[in-house]
Amino acid sequence: MSVHQFPTSVWRKSSRSQGNGGQCVEVAVTTDRVGVRDSKEPRGAVLAFDRSAFSSFLAALKAGRL
Repeated sequence: MSVHQFPTSVWRKSSRSQGNGGQCVEVAVTTDRVGVRDSKEPRGAVLAFDRSAFSSFLAALKAGRL
């Protein structure tokens, strides 16, 4: 998917991503999906997820299941 699929979205990265050599991801949220991109390639490819799937992914990370 392209960054153009998120034309008015605000891309943000974690406040904890400072000082790691620029190896970060950024996230943009729309009403029905979440986009994830490499912060070093803001015009590059975007991974797009259904919002509920992304929420499940985050819950699994926080619970230590991944």
